[in-house]
Amino acid sequence: MIARAGAGPLRRLVVLRHAKSAWPTGVDDHDRPLAPRGRRDAPAAGRALADADCLPDLALCSTAVRARQTWELAAQQWGTPPLARFDRRLYGAGVPELLAAVREVPDQMMTLLLIGHNPGLQELVLELAGDSLDDALDDVRTKFPTCAMAVLAWHGGSWDALTPGVALLTCVTVPRGRKKP
Repeated sequence: MIARAGAGPLRRLVVLRHAKSAWPTGVDDHDRPLAPRGRRDAPAAGRALADADCLPDLALCSTAVRARQTWELAAQQWGTPPLARFDRRLYGAGVPELLAAVREVPDQMMTLLLIGHNPGLQELVLELAGDSLDDALDDVRTKFPTCAMAVLAWHGGSWDALTPGVALLTCVTVPRGRKKP
């Protein structure tokens, strides 16, 4: 059973793990760019969000190069991208740091896109989801690969009402771009 945060509007948290990154020699982890596959997959993530009518009002993004590039390529798929905030706390963050950043989101934002890294994102989804549609929770428990997206929804008056077990995991998908022939 899903705990309800109370009466209020439907809020959605879209959790997006950065797309596949490259491992260039001598480059600090924070500065690793996207690999060719990541450059194909990130736009596919943006298209998937648009197709699902799940465009964010705000994006919170890790400052890591691969996360920022994922955001930029995904957002290019939309007519008018929302405001993005780049937050160093999201790089390598665990559940407490991720929740702290989400709880600071202004109440007028109904859909939030959070772009970051594993294992923190996978753990966050598992912590917040009280239930899921289909086998989505099992899918996340098994694996949350690069470019994976999870959509959590709940009724709540504000972002600081987001607590463990309150959300319904409505969708998990891993958009993949096509190689050019």
